Amino acid sequence: MKIWVDADACPGVIKDILFRAAERTGLQLTLVANHPLRIPRSAAIQFVQVAAGCDVADNEIVKRLTSGDLVITADIPLAAEVVAKGALALNPRGELYTAENIRERLNVRDFMDTLRSNGIDTGGPPALTPRDRQSFANNLDKLLTSYARKA
Repeated sequence: MKIWVDADACPGVIKDILFRAAERTGLQLTLVANHPLRIPRSAAIQFVQVAAGCDVADNEIVKRLTSGDLVITADIPLAAEVVAKGALALNPRGELYTAENIRERLNVRDFMDTLRSNGIDTGGPPALTPRDRQSFANNLDKLLTSYARKA
């Protein structure tokens, strides 16, 4: 299992949790973004910078991931591609996207997109809370523990 991070919009506190998890487990963690990022010096952590542009980082992640990998993203269309390739997708609030729930998430996203394109202010997502961070850390730990048992 490799861990891929859609790092352009990933909150710093989530990256910190991922850095510690990569160090603890030795799993390869790769952050993909279209702007430079500072990452800890570690054999388990790497950064891939891609060109600026819509979905460039997403496309790079999809191109490189394999079945059984884990992708950290809040991008629902990216999560749908990840799930379709047999990989896991976890958002920064700790929600695991699955084949069972991704279609509903896409429908809600598309509906909100339609509202915004018609001039309706839907607001942004709420700020990441300590509870969200804990949920992410707990669910990440469950996934990594499950992987370790299988390996």
